[in-house]
Amino acid sequence: MTGDTGWASFAGRVATDAVECIDVLAEPERLATGTWFVVADFEAAAGTPPGARPAGQARAWRFATVHDAGAPPATTWTGPPADAWTSSMDQAGYEAAVRRVREHVREGDVYQANICRVLSAPLAIGQAGDEPDARALAARLAAGNPAPHAAAVHVPAATGLDPVWVVSASPELYLSVRDGPGTGTVVESGPIKGTARTPDGLTEKDRAENVMITDLVRNDLQTVCRPGTVAVTSLLEVEEHPGLVHLVSRVRGTLSDDVVRSGELWRRLLAGTFPPGSVSGAPKSSALRIIRELEPVPRGPYCGAVGWVADGEASLAVGIRTFWWADGGTGGVLRFGTGAGITWGSDPTAEWHETELKAERLVALASEPR
Repeated sequence: MTGDTGWASFAGRVATDAVECIDVLAEPERLATGTWFVVADFEAAAGTPPGARPAGQARAWRFATVHDAGAPPATTWTGPPADAWTSSMDQAGYEAAVRRVREHVREGDVYQANICRVLSAPLAIGQAGDEPDARALAARLAAGNPAPHAAAVHVPAATGLDPVWVVSASPELYLSVRDGPGTGTVVESGPIKGTARTPDGLTEKDRAENVMITDLVRNDLQTVCRPGTVAVTSLLEVEEHPGLVHLVSRVRGTLSDDVVRSGELWRRLLAGTFPPGSVSGAPKSSALRIIRELEPVPRGPYCGAVGWVADGEASLAVGIRTFWWADGGTGGVLRFGTGAGITWGSDPTAEWHETELKAERLVALASEPR
């Protein structure tokens, strides 16, 4: 088990001994020094209308001990029964939401909106009060569904800090920040749009969807980068992942000097780019309004961001293919989100099946056999 000290891993870094938690939007300057693991809820986006639903959080935990990844833990994951999962939207409800997005596209409100549903299953704390072991689930996902931006952050309530429990097998880069050789501070994003079982299953709709979102990400980065430095460095690359393929593009720019020196780098970055375009839509403001209209439950860390910030550098994943757990006082619940980008060319039943494809392998790994 994680014990009472907290545990996190991302991109080859493993941390233990959580010592403090901050609100990233309230104290962004704190991320300039030390090693922090960040979890930002999708609803942490600025401009969420008051009363629409509880505002999300963007939090970071500083850990005292950081080292390279070691051997996986010798613990066993015990998940919920495979038949215990329920969905925030059934197939009929999801297909109705897809048709409503198509109406918004026809009316000129939006070009694309990402519509998601949340799966949930009961998963209580142990008899000794132990929370589920995030390390054990992370190890199971690493073995059965390795992902380039896999992450886990677990700070138990017993630490006295704000608790968090997130395990992700994300394939998608939200933001990386690093010093470029003689060029300043470079920021990069890798939006994913387009999913199929095999490359032959990718369609013109997938390609058009990816181009739309890549352009949105390019525009987002231009709000924080030096003029003329933002460029699409790759477009519509096919990436293979366990059980499916994605279309991936890359966008890169050099942060403007005033952003880097502002002391509010992360407030500026999040204000300009969050939530990630690939999981919201275009135009982003219209897509977020439609998402609030159609999705019945908050996404939380799903479709938000998870990763690390350390001494001026950072790597944050889009929080997709992500499990999160919380003890709501009436018994713990494990959740997992899945969704699809909806355009005028979307077929409601096909989009439902895409959400199933994205969920089936990971939910099976997290579940006990029937």
